Amino acid sequence: MKGFIFFLLQVICIHSFAQKVAIKNNLAYDAFKTPNFSLEFSMGRKWTIDTQVGMNSFFYTKDATSSRYKNRKFSHWLVQPELRYWTCDVFNGWFFGLHAHGGQMNASGIDVPFILRKSNGGMKDYRYEGYFGGGGLSAGYQWLLSDRFNIEASLGLGYSHIWYDKYKCTACGAKLGRGAADYLGPTKIAISIIYMLK
Repeated sequence: MKGFIFFLLQVICIHSFAQKVAIKNNLAYDAFKTPNFSLEFSMGRKWTIDTQVGMNSFFYTKDATSSRYKNRKFSHWLVQPELRYWTCDVFNGWFFGLHAHGGQMNASGIDVPFILRKSNGGMKDYRYEGYFGGGGLSAGYQWLLSDRFNIEASLGLGYSHIWYDKYKCTACGAKLGRGAADYLGPTKIAISIIYMLK
């Protein structure tokens, strides 16, 4: 009987907090032409899980004579789940997070900062297609604007390992080989508008 009562209390507690769900849009990602969407679920008074996805799906023509042709690009998709601990209550005040991330990218014409191991030659002179994965730590603050709207700012630092195919030029040049690189630096930047579902 004690076990059943304990189980029932747990279900009631989880149910009461599980009703807090936030729908979010990261304006910082929007500024980098990366449409995004996030859902954050409460798991009690101090813990939430955030699930962010983003995709820069602007595909550029491969025809170098076209007016739509771009040498400089960073097409990608990204998934970034995060476990958050809140110092006050969930969706209010300071939080600290542990996040993972993974995705796929097609980059050319840019030098990515904070790469620990680079290939020979300048990165901006080549095109890279591949995958990345890693994780990091973050901190942020959320302000209550009304019963339904909040705003949040956060910054994360961490590590990514990148697996790529390297191409001769920024368009569709010959494949030069495969490689890998390591990145250490900012892994999350967010200024988010939040709508609360209750």
